[in-house]
Amino acid sequence: MAKYQIIPVTAFEQNCTVFWNEETGKGGIVDPGGDVEVLDQFLKDNNIELEKILVTHGHLDHAGAVAKMARDRNIPIIGPHIEDKFWIDGMPAQAKQYGFPEAEAFEADQWLEHGQSVEVAGIHFDVLHCPGHTPGHVVFHQPDDNVAMVGDVLFKGSIGRTDFPKGDFQQLIDSITQNLWPLGEDVTFIPGHGPTSTFGFERLTNPFVSDTALG
Repeated sequence: MAKYQIIPVTAFEQNCTVFWNEETGKGGIVDPGGDVEVLDQFLKDNNIELEKILVTHGHLDHAGAVAKMARDRNIPIIGPHIEDKFWIDGMPAQAKQYGFPEAEAFEADQWLEHGQSVEVAGIHFDVLHCPGHTPGHVVFHQPDDNVAMVGDVLFKGSIGRTDFPKGDFQQLIDSITQNLWPLGEDVTFIPGHGPTSTFGFERLTNPFVSDTALG
């Protein structure tokens, strides 16, 4: 069983997640959007050696520190789907627009496709392509731990915005109902912002994607 730690980063309080194998001290990080000093300190304090960086999508608050962390540690960048490359290429401009610290664009070492599997420190994640918030958004599901890192696809009580370039509301709803719900109601998910929840709880209560809301 992997260990998971959520570390909110950037002014947008984005949930960067560090996960690691407690036996080996090796692990990975999902969506290091910024505040590298905070992330570095956590890794140092817990003696965690990063093997890979996983990226759910190309928005600044999720990927703003990816290039620096990958370069500093000489580790590969995995994800997102190549459809988000235009977002990643535009990150320097995004940083200026939102008053964020300077952010670098990057080229993923591996662009991900739906149905692939990613291994980090002996921990295996299933990849689900879940467009709608962005066209290249992916979700990482760890079946043994029953945990999914869903980025900005789904939140406790809400769903991701679809008013960005190439966003699509119906596509997002389909991603949730066709890709996430089949994973099981007892899956705990870590969203890109806010508290964790379970797919079952959202199917009961979420005003956008509950079974009642969708009829």
